[in-house]
Amino acid sequence: MCDTNLITLNTWLLREEHSKLINRVEFANLMSGIALACKITSNAIKRAGFEQLFGLAGVTNVHSEDVKKLDIVANDAFKTALKSTREVFCMVSEEEESIIPVPEHQSGQFVITFDPLDGSSNLDANVSVGSIFAIWPKVSTDSNFSDKDVLRPGRQMYAAGYALYGSATMLVLTLGNGVFGFTLDYTVGEFVLTHADMKIKPRGSIYSINEGNSVFWEKATAEYVNSIKSGSSGRAPYSSRYIGSMVSDVHRTLLYGGIFMYPGDTKSPNGKLRYLYEVAPLSFIVEQAGGKSSDGKQPCLDIVPKTIHQRNPVFMGSSHDVTDLESFHKK
Repeated sequence: MCDTNLITLNTWLLREEHSKLINRVEFANLMSGIALACKITSNAIKRAGFEQLFGLAGVTNVHSEDVKKLDIVANDAFKTALKSTREVFCMVSEEEESIIPVPEHQSGQFVITFDPLDGSSNLDANVSVGSIFAIWPKVSTDSNFSDKDVLRPGRQMYAAGYALYGSATMLVLTLGNGVFGFTLDYTVGEFVLTHADMKIKPRGSIYSINEGNSVFWEKATAEYVNSIKSGSSGRAPYSSRYIGSMVSDVHRTLLYGGIFMYPGDTKSPNGKLRYLYEVAPLSFIVEQAGGKSSDGKQPCLDIVPKTIHQRNPVFMGSSHDVTDLESFHKK
C-alpha cells in the first residue's frame, strides 16, 4: 500500500501546512459534514434500483427542471449534514429558490453554495454524476445573512470541491494550494488520499461540448470548434468526448487535458450552467491544477454574480486550449 492510502481526508485537513489557509479544526468539522453528505448520496445512488429511487419525483425546481427522486435525497443530505456541523452561516442550493437560513443556535462562519446532484438527468442510464460545492467566509457581522454573503466573485472562495459517483466515489478538493483527490474506501468508510497535487496538461487533445446545440452557437465558438476538429490549427484533430454531467466531463478534462465548453448561444445567451455552485467552484479547481477558466473574455473567477442562480458561459481546461478559444472571441 502506498503512503497516500494511509492519509484520510480528516488527517490531511488537520495538517500543520494548512494552518495559514484555514482554521483547521473548524474547517475539518465542516468537511466532515460535506463528506457525510457525499457518502449518503453515493449510497443512495448505489441502492436506487432496489429502493425505487430512480425516476422523477413529480415536481419541478426553481429552474423549471424536472426533479429526480435522488435530487431530493441529495439536497436533504447536504442541508442536514451541513447544519449539524454548526459551522455554516447560510447556504445556497441549486434546488432551492432562496438563500437557505441556518438557525442561530447552529450558525457558524462559513457560507456554502452547492449543487447536490449534478447531471441527475443521466441517473436512470447509470451514467456517472456528482456533487459540487464552494466554501466562502461569511461577510455579515451580525446573525442576519444578506445577498452580500453570497453574491461574490469566485476569487473570494476559501475552498471548492466535487464528489464524483462512478466506478469509485471520489472527492476532489482545493484549499487554494493545489488540487487533491480522495477515494472512498467502502471497507472502512473513509475518504483516503489517492491523487496528490493533481495537475492538468498545458494542452490536451480532447474537446467536450454539446454539439447538438451547434446551430445556435455564436460565430467565435463555432470557428474554434471547427478549427480543432479539422486540424486546421496545425495540430492533429481533437477527439470529442461529452457525457452531459459537468462533474464527469470536467474530471476527465482535469485528468487527460483538453477543454470543456458550455457557451452562451442564441437560445441561451448566458449558457446553462450556474455560477455560484457550478462554474465558480470548478473554475477554482481547474485554475489550482494549472489550467484556465474563462467566459471567453475574462477569467470566470473574476465575475461578480448579480443573482444566486445566475448562469454564465464557461470554457475551462488546459491553459493553452482556453487561451486559443479566447483568441477567437477577441477577433
